[in-house]
Parts: sequence; C-alpha cells; structure tokens
Amino acid sequence: MSNSTDLKAYLPTTKKELQLRGWEEVDIILFSGDAYIDHPAFGAAVIGRVLEHAGYKVAIVPQPDWRGDHRDFTKLGRPRLFFAVTSGSMDSMVNHYTAAKRLRSDDAYTPEGKAGMRPDYCTITYCNILKRLYPDVPIVIGGIEASMRRLTHYDYWSDRLMPSILVDSKADILVYGMGEKQILALAKWFEQHRNNIITTDWNDIPQIAYLSSNREQICADKNVILLQSHEEAVKNKRVHAENFRLIEIESNKINAATITQPVGEKIVIVNPPYNTMTSEELDAIYDLPFQYRPHPKYKDKHIPAYEMIRFSVCMHRGCFGGCSFCTISAHQGKQITSRSEKNILQQIEQLKDLPEWKGYLSDLGGPSANMYGMHGKDMSLCEKCARPSCLFPNICKNLNQDFSALLQIYKKVDSLPYIKKSFVGSGIRYDLMNEQYGKELITKHVSGRLKVAPEHTSADVLKLMRKPSWEQYERFHHFFEMVNQEAGMHQQLIPYFISSHPGCTNRDMQNLAEQCKRLHYRPEQVQDFTPTPMTLATTMFYTGLNPYTMQPIYVAKTKEEKQKQNSFFFWWKANGGTQQNNNKKVQRTNSTHKKQHRLCQQKRNIK
Repeated sequence: MSNSTDLKAYLPTTKKELQLRGWEEVDIILFSGDAYIDHPAFGAAVIGRVLEHAGYKVAIVPQPDWRGDHRDFTKLGRPRLFFAVTSGSMDSMVNHYTAAKRLRSDDAYTPEGKAGMRPDYCTITYCNILKRLYPDVPIVIGGIEASMRRLTHYDYWSDRLMPSILVDSKADILVYGMGEKQILALAKWFEQHRNNIITTDWNDIPQIAYLSSNREQICADKNVILLQSHEEAVKNKRVHAENFRLIEIESNKINAATITQPVGEKIVIVNPPYNTMTSEELDAIYDLPFQYRPHPKYKDKHIPAYEMIRFSVCMHRGCFGGCSFCTISAHQGKQITSRSEKNILQQIEQLKDLPEWKGYLSDLGGPSANMYGMHGKDMSLCEKCARPSCLFPNICKNLNQDFSALLQIYKKVDSLPYIKKSFVGSGIRYDLMNEQYGKELITKHVSGRLKVAPEHTSADVLKLMRKPSWEQYERFHHFFEMVNQEAGMHQQLIPYFISSHPGCTNRDMQNLAEQCKRLHYRPEQVQDFTPTPMTLATTMFYTGLNPYTMQPIYVAKTKEEKQKQNSFFFWWKANGGTQQNNNKKVQRTNSTHKKQHRLCQQKRNIK
C-alpha cells in the first residue's frame, strides 16, 4: 500500500492525474454514482482495478454533476474503447427514498453524507447524457441498479412496470451480477472489434444482457426461455408473476438457459452466467493494489459507508438463503465462493498499516457470515437443482455444514499480535449453526449486541419470506441467553423485523407485538417493507399473487395501511399518546439504526 497522498496509487479521476501517468487518452472511463473509495467493498474500484491489472488504461469519474453544462462528462475526453456506468453500491432510488417515498436527507456513499450528489435513476441519467455527447461510443452498464433491472421490473417509486433498463438508458450492453469476468471479456471484444462495433450479437459472452432486433433467430434456439413480452406484462399482472417465476428458477441453476423477453420491436437477451468463481480467482481480485482509503481528493472528509467497512473483511461471496425480499442471491449468486485463509490474513496485514488502526476488526463476515466455505457435498446434485434456497423450507441434506475452516480463521486472526478483538458484524443465519460455532461466536466475536433477522413471528408471513420459524428463533434466543450466563456475560440479542411484507396482515403484526412484549423486546431494528426490483416479495407486492401458486395474497399498499402495521412495533409507546404520533417519535429516535440497517442490507451488493 502506497502513501495515501500519492495520486498515482489511485485510478485517475482528473486530467491532471492522467498527465501524472503520462496518458493522453484512456481506454475505458468509468462513471459512478458513489464517491471513489479504493477498497474491494466498492464495485467501481474493483472493476477499475481488474481492468488496470489486465493492462487497460482506466479512469473513474465519481459522482459527476449531471446538471449544467455536463463538463464532468467531457473532462477526460473520449475513451478508446467504451464508457462503463454504474449507479454505485445501491439502487439510486433505494438510496434516495424511504419506504414511505420520502426523500432521504443523507447519502452514506457521499463525502459528509451529503444528499443529492446523484440523480434519480442514476444509470439512465448518466447514459442519456453520454449518448448525447458521444453517440458513437459504446456504453456498458453494471452494478446493482442495472443488474436487478435487466428485465421487466416493478418500480415502486413510479408505481409501474418498467422495461429492461437497456431500453431507457440506451446502453449497448448490460453486465449483471458480479462483473469482473464480463468486463474483461467485453474489453477484449471491443479491442478486437473497435473498427467495426456495430453489432447486436454478443451471445458468446456469458452473464451480459443486450437488445437485439433478430427475434426470430433467437427464439428458434432450443436452449432459450422466451418470456412473455413487456407489453403483455404491463397489461396483465398474472403474466408478470409467471415471468418472474421463470426468471428466478432459471437464475438459481448452475447450468442455466438464455432468457429472452420481447420489448417493442426488439428482444432483450440475457446470456447465462459464468461458472461460479473459484477461490483462486476471488483471491486474485483481493490481491490487486487497493489503497483501502478514499481518493485523496476528499481530503479526509467523512464518508459513512467507508467508515462502516474500513476495518472489515468480506470473506466470501454469494448466499444460498434465498430470502424472498433480498437481492443478494439474485445479484451475487446462490453458490458460495470463499477466499483462502492466506488471502484473508494478507488483507488484515494491510489494514493494520492504516493510520487509524486501533487493533479492532469490525467484521469478519460476508453476505451471511456463517456460510463461509459451504457448498454441496455432491456438486453433481447441485448442478441439477433449481431450489431458490438451500435452507428453506428445510436445510438441504446435500449441504456441507462444516464450520471448521471458519473457526480456524477466527482462531488465527485472534492470535495475531496486532489484533485486540475481531467481531462478526455481518448477519448470521441462526438456522445454520451448531453448538461449537454458536459458542465461539457469542463468547468471542460479539461486540455486546448480536443482530439477527427473524423478520417476523407469523408462520404464514415467514413462509412467504422463506425464513425459518419463529420457534426456531426462540430456541436460538434461549441458546444465546444460556451461553451468556455460562460465560458471565450480559450481551443483547437484537432482532430485525419487517412490517407490511406481502402476506402480512394487522393480525400478524399484532401477534408480533405480543411476542415482543412476552420477550421484553422493544424493537429498534425495524423496517417497513420496501419493494426493490427483481425480488419475489416485490413481485408479490405488485401483483397481489404468489408466483409459485398463483394464489392471491393480502398486500398492505396504502400509506395508512403501512403506517398501521409499522405502529405495532412500538407497543410500549401506546399509552403516551396516539399510535401515529408516537410512531413518528420513535422513527426520529431510531433514525441512526435504520441508516445502519439500510447499509447492512446493501453493502455487499456492490458490483
């Protein structure tokens, strides 16, 4: 790691920084809705470093001013190969608005948490500007916003079905999921075809999507799933539900088919994904020369998202939990890719050299911290499987639930002379835990409060969420208390809950309040359900149907319905005034908790 003030140690962001490198032009210019933090937890930095390592000249323009004369879009000139565009680590609409569609007052991915530094529908806005300025330069889009909007999707903030983001953005290619392999393949393709880039045939590059005019030829392929058109989905909610079921089933296969969907006179083509990344491939990404700091241009300004992960280590990718409201498995994949022990320890060695280091690791985690190293016992069975979850409705018998490698890492990290304490700050699956791991976690790696996510108490709601039973949570609660008592500790178990999830009624919320009262919980980590693109829960919210049964379900949609459900969280406030007024007070006092919850949900959906 170089001196943090050495501009040449970072990807260039200005003309001056290009000159420092002796560059007159760049191959690829990356536009991001986030501030530039040179850390592997931020997708724009990862993609930039991967391209740089392959020999390409890459520059990044973080949070360009989309208003005014658009000089931020022209200051680095025309790239030799293409523009790459991402909204950043979050969908821009989730970043901007609450579940009640109120404008947020902060942005964790911006210096000093300042709001308003990226536009609504960020990817679309950036691409439209670039197409007007440079109509002949290809645009590649990626990141969570593009990934989860690659086909027809419900947009909560406009309350309508929107077509693939390729349509409105006018981008040439969409990279979905974790994008390292795709971006390298595309860079090579554009290098080879830069004199003749007029094509709509990228069927040889996995894990990308694009628009084609050749509908007949595409649909004739036997290994192609043809969804009903965007226009048909707009007319009929049942069609959208049927489409989603096919998308989710296919997306959870190791050997997937091409997915296509007509829109207007064209057709969206979604190529099947790459094989799951190996540990060696993931290690190689973390070996790239990240500075683990924001770019010096920010002059030590506070960037909340960076502060949250500064001394954390993400040990794996992927999640096989399959929660119906979550985007992690849809974006990162169901299969787990774990970093090697050596690679993890090397990152920690780098972190200790940061000037702010105090000896504490905030997180040894991942999307679900205790899935590290887990996979199918017989991978040939996994290759035939299309289950969206390996844990629901029961834990797959083929799942290797071995915690030995994870416990070994905990032990080695804690033995390092410069480590005072290592914590597990990521979420854990309490339904995926044995006694040995549980005791190690609770006694040595909890910072006083362990956050878990039962999400609800109702069996019907939990089934729609694809979450374990409330009884299973209660057993874990008892285990947690027992371990604390035996160890002479007084730690707290902090449960996450969601109101207004599809299928959740007022009676269900009343039951939740009763269970919390019985256990003396005064919930802090609570969230009104926010429909985000391309999840099962969002599809249920929009259609009022369960896509797998086509049975109607109740959905709390109006402001009044959602407020009523949310008010049940605060049962202990009921005697101090009206539920509504007290709800507002609690919302204010718990704003910090909600911000942290939002970051936790999104921080690993990064590329």
